Amino acid sequence: MKASPLEYPWAAPPPSGQALEVSPGLLWLRMPLPFALDHINLWLLREGDAYTLVDTGYGDRTTRAVWESILTGALAGAPIHCIVATHYHPDHLGNAAWLAQRFATSVWMSQAEFLTARAVFDEVAPYRVRDTCDLFAAHGMDRKSLDDLAARGNRYRAGVPSLPASLRRIVGGDRLRAGDDTWDVVPGYGHSPEHAALYCEQRGILISGDMLLPRISTNVAVWPSEPEGNPLQRFLDSLTAFELLPPDTLVLPSHGLPFRGIGPRVAQLRAHHEVRLAELFDFVKQKPDEVSAADVVPTLFRRQLDLQQLFFAMGEAIAHLNHLWHAGRLRRVNVSSDRVRFAA
Repeated sequence: MKASPLEYPWAAPPPSGQALEVSPGLLWLRMPLPFALDHINLWLLREGDAYTLVDTGYGDRTTRAVWESILTGALAGAPIHCIVATHYHPDHLGNAAWLAQRFATSVWMSQAEFLTARAVFDEVAPYRVRDTCDLFAAHGMDRKSLDDLAARGNRYRAGVPSLPASLRRIVGGDRLRAGDDTWDVVPGYGHSPEHAALYCEQRGILISGDMLLPRISTNVAVWPSEPEGNPLQRFLDSLTAFELLPPDTLVLPSHGLPFRGIGPRVAQLRAHHEVRLAELFDFVKQKPDEVSAADVVPTLFRRQLDLQQLFFAMGEAIAHLNHLWHAGRLRRVNVSSDRVRFAA
């Protein structure tokens, strides 16, 4: 078996309700998620007698019970005086409003993520459930799956029961004081509108959020707000900023274990998408008729998918087809408001 080019300094995460120090004053928390991807990593930076928190976990009773044990146990009652959300997804923003109110503090995040969270929470067009169902219907999703998605309703609110009323805006290139160090905001695109990773040169540490994960590829999907978009190209372009960081950088991801080997991991991700795109192109090229995104899902995902996984798989299939279309390798054919197909 080929050895992994990545180095994992810790073989296991901290137990639920406990914290592990990965660098002086920098704590690692592991919180549960109610999905197949069953966890998220959160990060606490100590500064005097208080902490800066990066990401907050899914906003449900299970996670909040873990938070209560952390606040009284690992943190020994010390306050959280700053909250940073890397992006708007529920496992990252879910408890931000709850914790911000509890500690009378602010939530720092990019404006695009803040506004997208509000639009999804309030179901403003084109961020409504019906808009996603219409997009997936146009790309060939079967009626039963569409009905099941519609019946779920607004799942975002299940993980984000409330939103921060305001934000402290951060943008790429900003320098934040967190803990006892300065952290550079590294923007990322494709996975979410304006993802914010944090890099500390003094420590040689990158808090990568969802932009750089050690074992799984980041979900990159097309959504109704930008149906003709090319988020995969934006994601691949964003990887360059991480590729340029020192090779011994310690990467603290939102899912999986902390690792070193940032260059090899970026190379793996680029290669992964090249293989996926090649397989997808060959699949479409061999078909005598045009194909839909729903037709190519089994090519990209060779396993049984539950409804939650199918939701992300459809968005990702459209993203890969759009990428090939923007590159001039596929044509979009028979395009209308309720039907989109692709051909070689």
